[in-house]
Amino acid sequence: MQSLQAKDKAYIWHPYTQMKGALPALPITKAEGIYLYQEDGSKLIDAISSWWVNIHGHAHPELAKVVYKQFKTLEHIIFAGFTHPPAVSFAEQILKQLPHEQAKVFYSDNGSTAVEVALKMAIQHWRNLGNTQKVKILAFQDAYHGDTFGAMSVSGRSLFTEAFESYLFEVEFIPLPNASNIQNLVAKIESEGSAIAAFIFEPLVLGAAGMLMYEAKYLDMLIAACKSQSICTIADEVMTGFGRTGTLFASLQLTIQPDIMCFSKGITGGAMPMGLTTCNQMIFDSFYSDEKWKTLYHGHSFTANPLACSLALKSLEILLRPSTQMAIQEIIQEHTNFIMQIETHPKVKNIRQCGTILAFEWFTDTDTSYLNAIRDKLYTYFLKKGIILRPLGNILYILPPYVINRDELQYIYQQIQTALEEL
Repeated sequence: MQSLQAKDKAYIWHPYTQMKGALPALPITKAEGIYLYQEDGSKLIDAISSWWVNIHGHAHPELAKVVYKQFKTLEHIIFAGFTHPPAVSFAEQILKQLPHEQAKVFYSDNGSTAVEVALKMAIQHWRNLGNTQKVKILAFQDAYHGDTFGAMSVSGRSLFTEAFESYLFEVEFIPLPNASNIQNLVAKIESEGSAIAAFIFEPLVLGAAGMLMYEAKYLDMLIAACKSQSICTIADEVMTGFGRTGTLFASLQLTIQPDIMCFSKGITGGAMPMGLTTCNQMIFDSFYSDEKWKTLYHGHSFTANPLACSLALKSLEILLRPSTQMAIQEIIQEHTNFIMQIETHPKVKNIRQCGTILAFEWFTDTDTSYLNAIRDKLYTYFLKKGIILRPLGNILYILPPYVINRDELQYIYQQIQTALEEL
């Protein structure tokens, strides 16, 4: 009888994987808390929250009960012309936690589609207002917003987008803001503002770019410049949302708020696909019309799936509990303490932290790159130690579920310190 690994190899094409020569996919048959259990019974610490989605730990009993109860009541319904309690309840509750300017919720099914919706909102907003001059999109040159075509277009040009370059729409890319370039970036926005429709950004942390971090005060200055030029601003909080940066949302660390926001990943506690795009009243009002052509013609078969909405509602409730908020602060403090222990190590470069996210560049003789050869060596090394750490090239990061305890974090830190000496 074929093993799970053998059948996987026979039938499945995995994401972000060159299948020729790829390591066999690890067969996971069970999960609980921060642990994933392999087919042979051995367990792995999920130190990256299963691609940054799992915030409350795996197989959370409260989330399981919610899904079971909801499935027996209403598992799915078309969302065009219909509604249901979980969708309304979650929309009401999430808007209470977002910056107060956010007024409406548009459901989709993943991070990329949440971004697609946001781009459509921003672009059509100007068309609906009759402004034909604002057509440019502004984004960061190292950005990653997803793998659908609109999301790829506003992502930094890279290995991920190379094959599709001629199909992507034109975007004006700018570097991350800092003390030395902020005035030039503000001046650029002010001089070109009449032609710019929207500025999309990952607030505070660019995840797939290598957990690149920048200060809120500089983003505030860019948003202020955009506001002065009536440029729509879009915060992509797909990764940074739901506590990752130390606040419920990274945008809450800003003094000037975006017009549109995108969410996914941790929204359901990592248990089910769901995307969300919210907007302020100004954006919504430009679509609210007797003219049918001003409609936002966008939707998905599983828009506002009741199971996902009920999960999102319960996950938000768990996230807001004092015990969860305390756990987040404890992770932040443990990360800070660990940084002090390794920041002077010769193999550690550009160590950084934002909330529960800790990252550093593993110094090698070659440049920092997604294709850096040390990536596979680090990945397999930590797997042998019972830890899933999936480096972005030579950038190692820790982004754990909030249920991880101090001893489990210390084990991860100890294995990193050992690796710094052995590799």
